[in-house]
Amino acid sequence: HVQLVESGGDSVQAGGSLRLSCAASVDRFHFFCIGWFREVPGKEREGVGMLDSNGRTYYTDYVKGRFTVSQDNAKKTLYLQMNSLKSEDSALYYCAADYWVVPGRRLVLLEYNYWGQGTQVTVS
Repeated sequence: HVQLVESGGDSVQAGGSLRLSCAASVDRFHFFCIGWFREVPGKEREGVGMLDSNGRTYYTDYVKGRFTVSQDNAKKTLYLQMNSLKSEDSALYYCAADYWVVPGRRLVLLEYNYWGQGTQVTVS
């Protein structure tokens, strides 16, 4: 059984920073592919960044250089450090995980079977 619980969402001003956390209840956390997605009303959920089982990170273009995905294996926690936040970054952010995803589809939501409940980020 895999459980993901996000936290850290908040309201911040444009240009500010925020760090999201995703606590995973799972065996062998470091074998997981785990990442962040976000969703705004009326739009499809989209990939933001992920970390594969080899520790490599992948990001969508519009967050490169601003967002950083990292993990703490001992705490079984994934983080999303968000800097230079923009109003368009406002969304419900989800943590997602699976044991393996197809290379080239690392930020495709259909590749992930395990999801958290989401945490809201509002940038104004």
